Amino acid sequence: MADKTNANIGFEKQLWDAACVLWGHIPAAEYRKVIIGLIFLRYISAAFDKRYQELVEEGDGFEDDIDAYTMENVFFVPEEARWNTIAAAAHTPEIGTVIDNAMRAIEADNKALKGVLPKNYASPDLDKRVLGEVVDIFTNNIDISNAEVSVDLLGRTYEYCIAQFAAYEGVKGGEFYTPASVVKTLVEVLEPLENCRVYDPCCGSGGMFVQSVNFLRAHNGRRGTISVYGQESNPDTWKMAKMNMAIRGIEADFGPYHADTFTNDLHPTMKADYILANPPFNLSNWGQESLIDDVRWKYGLPPASNANFAWIQHMIHHLSPNGKMGLVLANTALSINTGEEYEIRKKIIEDNLVEAIVSLPAQLFYSTKIRVSIWFINKQKHNTDILFIDTRKLGHMISRTMKEFSDADIMKIADYIHRFQNGEENIDTVGFCKKATIDEVRNKKYNISPSKYITGSIEAEDIGEYLNEIDEDLRELSSIKKNIDGAKSFAQYQDKLRGNTFDSALEQIIKMTPDEASLTLREADLALDSRQKASKKINEITDKLFKYWFIDYNFPDENNEPYQLNFGDMKETEYGFIPCNWTIVKMGDILATSTEKVGDREGVPEYSTTNQGVFPRAAKFNKSLTQNSNKNKLITKNDIVFGMSREIFNFGIMVDEIGSVSPAYHVYHIDTNVMNPEFLEIYMRLCSDYFLSLIKPGAREGQVLDKEELKRKIILCPPKELQDKYMIVRKHMADLIY
Repeated sequence: MADKTNANIGFEKQLWDAACVLWGHIPAAEYRKVIIGLIFLRYISAAFDKRYQELVEEGDGFEDDIDAYTMENVFFVPEEARWNTIAAAAHTPEIGTVIDNAMRAIEADNKALKGVLPKNYASPDLDKRVLGEVVDIFTNNIDISNAEVSVDLLGRTYEYCIAQFAAYEGVKGGEFYTPASVVKTLVEVLEPLENCRVYDPCCGSGGMFVQSVNFLRAHNGRRGTISVYGQESNPDTWKMAKMNMAIRGIEADFGPYHADTFTNDLHPTMKADYILANPPFNLSNWGQESLIDDVRWKYGLPPASNANFAWIQHMIHHLSPNGKMGLVLANTALSINTGEEYEIRKKIIEDNLVEAIVSLPAQLFYSTKIRVSIWFINKQKHNTDILFIDTRKLGHMISRTMKEFSDADIMKIADYIHRFQNGEENIDTVGFCKKATIDEVRNKKYNISPSKYITGSIEAEDIGEYLNEIDEDLRELSSIKKNIDGAKSFAQYQDKLRGNTFDSALEQIIKMTPDEASLTLREADLALDSRQKASKKINEITDKLFKYWFIDYNFPDENNEPYQLNFGDMKETEYGFIPCNWTIVKMGDILATSTEKVGDREGVPEYSTTNQGVFPRAAKFNKSLTQNSNKNKLITKNDIVFGMSREIFNFGIMVDEIGSVSPAYHVYHIDTNVMNPEFLEIYMRLCSDYFLSLIKPGAREGQVLDKEELKRKIILCPPKELQDKYMIVRKHMADLIY
């Protein structure tokens, strides 16, 4: 027997941990049903026992009258289904059959539950000894001396277990459970009132309704005054929602059966005061072909490949004239700039329905790693503005992979939206929110991504996704490196071939045995191919690292943590918010023009620029730059050199000690106390769009450098030591291969 404990904080986890003794003794697909069913059975027995004792004490003989229970929103539990009957059979071989019969008896006396309760306890796949142990846990670990507490506790336990199942089942779990902190955010913003209709067209386990009722109770409202409407296509999830409502004493209309919301709308005429929903993200094959002329597509026919704007329009269709709604959607719906989705979003915005957009952090959902946001839509907006909120700095980790909002986070989001609704003018907050006019939205081509409007917002690319990409890159690089390391046989021959011309290398191969020649050529090809792949991958990784450090401002801080993600100090400038120890420099302040000629120096090699940098000419050209090499411009190590081309703009950093270039080239000394020359070259190449304005047409060579524009160009300059650190990392990555 399990030790008896009183109901307390953390009880839900204790009960979950105890019930996990069944894990491994039940097929995985059935485990959720078994545990949820037992919690339900225990709950209704506790509620029944409380009401039974009240009726006995009243002494009117109504303790066996079903109506005396239903009038108080309590399920009548026939004798064979009461928990004392279940507990008495815990250690008998018939315990499974007893529980199944109990479920059937409850359904017979409570028509709303017909066909809903699990009846799989007699299955031969379920170990009856272990089942009996779980019944003991449910018997002895719940103190029903205070039935009111016990009823609430079991309701919380039911919700807790659903959340745990969602976590364990991952993507599949996200199909029936929306994390509580997200639901609370929706409810706190929308504030459902008494005598209202609440609707969720993809209701999962019914969490939206539970939180709506909890909100009402917390504000002294009466639970029974909310009318609940929902629909769910998955039969098991539909049953789970029905049980969830029953435990909570919530009367809900989920339709007579599970059904697809698009093709079989079970509430076609219903108009809701509040809609809360977390529909499947980017759902394809949703049935568009059979719904071409559906009345719900007021703003345009959604594409067959994605249901995002089918969900939005379905919900708008079901809103009352004064209705409000909040729904979670993938971020692609915010910014897609072509096709049907763009046109639909544009029309919804122009119809003044979008009140607020809230971008959410990564790792809030079990079911996805893609970026998502909440849309708040209001049919009775008081202005034409839209409030944008970026919450990606909010939330805290509750496990290695999951994050949630605190109550303070939720109240902060709700407070800002309510202030906006109340007409507060000075609401803009750096890095968090921005009120934008409809004209601003039009100017951004109806892109409603919060990062497009909020000063100091994290870049639109989700950091979690970025890190996942890096991980994949590194795994691929590791695989390539193994291929290179595996070419060990090539090592004994490479000295023979290194540095040789093709003809001399061929001579060496001819002298080998057939086996040696075959092995050498095979391994040489493998090594070359792998090194080429590795070089490409390293460039991809280091380019991403540049963006992460110098565009997203997530360079390592003093604790080796991402700077902006860890709320590093930022300062406001005319070019936006930048880290406090960064500076703004003009290129004219760090570059000094050099016109020095070679003169009487002897043996100065000639160089040329390409779009890849500065390289010696000797290997490619026999012709000198000029007839008189003394007139060539002198270049020295760390100079930046701009060449000319009819097709491409050439520039690069001189890496050798001394050389010369054409007199037509532009040469500048770089202030190396401020700028690492190699870093400047990387900066210019990766921000190439910004530097394209340095090119102007030239009569003779096609393109020339605009020297005045060069002087004006602005660089958001990180500290020199950070520049150096990045270049060390970049070179180290290359050394992994070479």
